[in-house]
Amino acid sequence: MMAIKGFVFDLDGVITDSAEYHYIAWKNLAAGLGIELDRAFNEQLKGISRMDSLNRILAYGNQSDMYDAAQKEALAQKKNDEYVKLIQQVTPADILPGISELFADLKAAGIRIALASASKNGPFILERLGLMAQVDTIVDPAELANGKPDPEIFLKAAEQLNLAPAECVGVEDAEAGIEAINRAGMFSVGVGTKEAMKDADYYVTSTQELKLSEILRRAS
Repeated sequence: MMAIKGFVFDLDGVITDSAEYHYIAWKNLAAGLGIELDRAFNEQLKGISRMDSLNRILAYGNQSDMYDAAQKEALAQKKNDEYVKLIQQVTPADILPGISELFADLKAAGIRIALASASKNGPFILERLGLMAQVDTIVDPAELANGKPDPEIFLKAAEQLNLAPAECVGVEDAEAGIEAINRAGMFSVGVGTKEAMKDADYYVTSTQELKLSEILRRAS
């Protein structure tokens, strides 16, 4: 078993919960198209890309064939513009419980940190949270060919950390994310319900329970 030298984090639902801002922005966009979204449907949008989310919303509203690629691009951009306005409000108070302590423990242990988020706004949000200085590398989702559950984003994170995937722990809150970590060959840590996180190597129900010593013990 290789020693763990890197941690790769998803952003939404793990470091901070900007899911609420995504929900508001998608809900408003959909309402403008005459599609009513609720929180239950919104669960399907977690952890997937902007365009995949839009396509699911259009399919849900039976409008899949009504827009061409350029129109879809414009709709996705409109949603993002609103989301970017909403996330201007983010402050360090929005860091999820236990994450600041975990980052401090990782730094003290000499373990490197990568961000592997499908969100193109990841760097901006890290800046707003005051965590940018602690993160060693960020995967640019624009450079990836495949979204989660494909392991590409996690493999890229390991590569940017100059580590083998087996030397890394991946932390996720979405089923697609856990699948991606597992396929990348990393130790997977899930945050969520037992049912949703059933494929994770180790799971906790809240970020508050993410303790470095316990994760390393289980990963070994």
